[in-house]
Amino acid sequence: MTRSFRSRSRALRFATIIAATPVAISLFISTPAAAQFGGIVYDPTNYAQNVLTAARTLQQVNQQITQLQNEATMLINQARNLASLPYSSLQQLQQSVQRTQQLLQQAQGIALNVQQIDRAFQTTYGNASMSASDQALVAQARERWQNTVGGLQDAMRVQAGVVGNIDTNRSEMSALVGQSQGATGALQATQAGNQLLALQAQQLADLTAVVAANGRAQSLSEAERAAAAEQGREQRRRFLTPGNGYQPGNARMFPNGN
Repeated sequence: MTRSFRSRSRALRFATIIAATPVAISLFISTPAAAQFGGIVYDPTNYAQNVLTAARTLQQVNQQITQLQNEATMLINQARNLASLPYSSLQQLQQSVQRTQQLLQQAQGIALNVQQIDRAFQTTYGNASMSASDQALVAQARERWQNTVGGLQDAMRVQAGVVGNIDTNRSEMSALVGQSQGATGALQATQAGNQLLALQAQQLADLTAVVAANGRAQSLSEAERAAAAEQGREQRRRFLTPGNGYQPGNARMFPNGN
């Protein structure tokens, strides 16, 4: 039942289309003929469709042009964002750090070295030896004093070197800020910011060097004071220890016997 009904419906639709085809063909042929005048055939429907097609085509072309312009702008912006910063302060900053490091390495007496410090506090700054001679005690005291004076001088030299770096840091900071403000893309701005951070790190290194040099000088002074107190106790003990006292003997005014 269902298949026969579908077949009948299809046959009916096909017959309707066949019956209407001559009417449509006759209208299609008669309409341009009715509009014919002077050998020129004008079809308003075809003309309207052509105009509409041209307008749509023009709109598509405009959209493509706009899309190409946007893509070109995007590529230009990407190129700017990927452009590297044409300025580097790395060499200047490294030179400043090297100058400060050289001043620390030129420390007089006891260097900033753990092994040398341990040896010095076992000998020069250790407990005064009861068997050492007075001349040895005096020599050790003089060595400690020289170390303290050298530490103070080293601290002042490091301070002077850090102050000398201030002018270089000022110039680099001005140049980097100018590069950051004139950056054409994200990469240049980021690189300028990274170099500013490097400049800050170099300044912190100088500050660390000053603190270390000042701490070393203060520690040497305190160590000298503690060692001097220990040596003073030893010398006082020797002075108060009973000895043989005065022993009379022959004295000669003139060694040659004259």
